[in-house]
Amino acid sequence: MSPGFSLVPLDYVAFLSYFVVLCGIGYMAGRRKKKNAEDYFLAGRSLPWYVVGTSFVAANISTEQFIGMVGAAYVFGICVAMADWGNIYSFSLLIWFFIPFLLASRIFTTPEFLEKRYNLTVRHFFAAVTVLSNITAFLAGVLYGGGLALQRLFGWELWVSVLSIAVAAGIWAIYGGLVSIAWTDLFTLIIKIAGGISVTILGLLYLSGPSHSLRDGWRIMIERNQAQHGEWKKAADTSAQRITAGEEYNRLSVIQPVEHPTNPWPGLLVGFLSVSIWYNVINQFMIQRVLAAKNLYHARMGIILAGFIKIAMPAITVLPGLILFAINPDILLLPWERVRTEADKGYVSMLQIVIPAGFRGLFLAALFGAVQSTVSSVINSTSTIVTLDFYKRLFRPNAPEKHYVRFGALTSAIVMGIAIVLALYLEKLGDGLFVYIQTMYAFFAPPFAAIFLLGILSRRMNAEGATSAVFLGFGFGILLKFYVNYSPTHPRWLEPYTMQATVNWLFCVLVCVGVSLATAPPPPEKITDQLTMNLRTIGIGAEIGDAWYRSVLFYWLLFVAFIIGIVILLSGNFV
Repeated sequence: MSPGFSLVPLDYVAFLSYFVVLCGIGYMAGRRKKKNAEDYFLAGRSLPWYVVGTSFVAANISTEQFIGMVGAAYVFGICVAMADWGNIYSFSLLIWFFIPFLLASRIFTTPEFLEKRYNLTVRHFFAAVTVLSNITAFLAGVLYGGGLALQRLFGWELWVSVLSIAVAAGIWAIYGGLVSIAWTDLFTLIIKIAGGISVTILGLLYLSGPSHSLRDGWRIMIERNQAQHGEWKKAADTSAQRITAGEEYNRLSVIQPVEHPTNPWPGLLVGFLSVSIWYNVINQFMIQRVLAAKNLYHARMGIILAGFIKIAMPAITVLPGLILFAINPDILLLPWERVRTEADKGYVSMLQIVIPAGFRGLFLAALFGAVQSTVSSVINSTSTIVTLDFYKRLFRPNAPEKHYVRFGALTSAIVMGIAIVLALYLEKLGDGLFVYIQTMYAFFAPPFAAIFLLGILSRRMNAEGATSAVFLGFGFGILLKFYVNYSPTHPRWLEPYTMQATVNWLFCVLVCVGVSLATAPPPPEKITDQLTMNLRTIGIGAEIGDAWYRSVLFYWLLFVAFIIGIVILLSGNFV
């Protein structure tokens, strides 16, 4: 065990208590017999709003945030918080437009929705890409991040760390299905927030020195991230040479140049059209909680709750990166190919410094919860797609419902095994965990986000247009990466993965519209009111609460106001 992160009896008590409570919740929630696929994969469509919202966020908070996003904040500053605050667009569309469609269609999976709107080819291609992205972009990255943390903290071999996390995290996904996952997510989110906030508070206290004042720690963090003097200016100037070609770089602004590697300013306006819609609306492991809600009201209020939690998330996923820079800016002086991976490791090193014995058990519980919730969610959604979109649809359409439950559990175990092997190879990635995962999102998202949005907005879009857009879109995405990586004449604004996703999304829109208009209109069963927008029947005003304190509209407006205020505040200097 690493001497810098030894545990005392209180730490073991805290972590074991967490694990006992987690097991108790998972067992109690999942002990009900799963009579059919709806019970196992969609929790019998019984989840209340507070479970929908907390589980939606818990599935999203993993080592990408605790390790990768903190490392990215160390390198790039406050702008990476827009990964959370930028959800205002997709969450709003989800609340008012997409949820009515998805719940009215009574689907199990989003590939199933695409078959109803377009054709079986689009369904199967989207299902296959979803399984691939779940394993490569979600499971492998999350397992690697968690394994890296345990390796750095306790000196374990990486394969031991990854295997331990995978086995412990996958239990409830295989045993209880979504109902166990969702209710354990409610508990793990509380632990994750408590652990994350403790790291931020202890980091600020460490910065404050002898005064042990949060106010002093905050002031020092801001001053050093303004990078106006000393080693912090030297590190920031070196970083600016790589990020903005030597132009002045403001670490405390969410508005960044168009060439910025992770957060170019156009992404604030149009980035949601590709990655955010794909991730939050048609990504199975996220939207599965919404499909499992009791009704339209609970689904909408769940996303509003998720929105408010997202407002606060940078306090535990971004501020530690700023604190780490204030403690040790020297990582930015390393060769660029090492900076982002070392920043990921630097966060773990910071934990060894700021977290005293007695609090480490809580942090380990938070770290494990971060891995457990995402791994369980992704495993369940992947097995849902493999079972219902492929196995049932193509091979055993008339098998007993319990057969699909057993096949789903077996699929979960196989998927986990594949992800473990892949996670062990991610140690060689050079851009850091956050950038690796975001780059994968930006590649998978544009074609499907484009055809999903067009299919709902326009009854003229047809299967030919959608099929052409997804196949040509992936080909265009590959060519775009080759062009950026190997052509010396490419424009710099095309280098960020966000800009590549936006360009590819626009290409897919043009292909889908062009081919659809050049071919026959879709048949009537493909453009019903449950599949395309009809302002008279969409149900915007349905089930929004019977009093202002229960009103979906009231809390949505409050959520929007908070986000707008934050972005205005952080469009210049963060003070």
